Amino acid sequence: MLENREVMKRTFPEVFTASRVRPVIDYPARLLESLRYLAPDGIPSPVVVVLSPGLMNSAYFEHAFLAQQMGVELVEGQDLVIAEGRVWMRTTRGFSRVDVIYRRIDDDFLDPRCFRKDSVLGLPGLMEVYLAGRVALANAPGTGVADDKVVYAYVPDMIRYYLAEEPLLPNVPTFLCWIEKQRKHVLENLDKLVVKAANESGGYGMLIGPHASASEREEFARRIEASPRNYIAQPTLALSRVPALVDGRLEGRHVDLRPFILQGPETYVLPGGLTRVALKRGSLVVNSSQGGGSKDTWVLAQEGEA
Repeated sequence: MLENREVMKRTFPEVFTASRVRPVIDYPARLLESLRYLAPDGIPSPVVVVLSPGLMNSAYFEHAFLAQQMGVELVEGQDLVIAEGRVWMRTTRGFSRVDVIYRRIDDDFLDPRCFRKDSVLGLPGLMEVYLAGRVALANAPGTGVADDKVVYAYVPDMIRYYLAEEPLLPNVPTFLCWIEKQRKHVLENLDKLVVKAANESGGYGMLIGPHASASEREEFARRIEASPRNYIAQPTLALSRVPALVDGRLEGRHVDLRPFILQGPETYVLPGGLTRVALKRGSLVVNSSQGGGSKDTWVLAQEGEA
């Protein structure tokens, strides 16, 4: 998102200025503020680090870029130690206490004493320090449950239960394959639906029924029957399209929007986002791992607004 904006400002400076596009450059500072807010009580100047799996991770550029933009250290598990009930990082000047860890590794690899015993990416004993309240983890262990696509179907009920409000935006109709009646509907309409694996990401484990062959639909029917809890299905949506420059000419491509929201002293919604674009003609899959790209996203200031 930040790199896209920088490219656009350099490429079209006059158009950019005349359009009164709201800035996104303060996102790293806002992120750092939110992370410091999470620090254990009584620490006046919390030390924040970004915990990365390392150079071989596909998102390593993002980890390094965010750490550099926030002015904090980028560390790996081997750079951290536990002593005196706290987390410390190795530096050229000795050990420095760590108060907040912005982790970019999955729960399973955080602490080999609690989770995967073969993990070399995390820090043994980290969860003990975390549970004692001596270090903050963002995002907290367990929040990945929101990545389970089955949870999506229950969001309207969560809003009603916890907020006593009606959802402002309707959910995409979602069929849960572990419910027999809904599974039957899905199996009878695979040619019309998009089927997604509950715990996959990056566009993997997905069937787009209208674009799939009969054999592909049959294979997914077998997968659903074998493991119904692992699948949901939704109608095929007509995603928005925008012009994209492809091979020297403009063509329409499907897009979706990823917003950025920070929870700290207050909830902050960035006036921008990452518009992901499917660069393959006719494709509905926008994930970069499936050949997708991205575009800068403009939110325009109103008259009189800074």
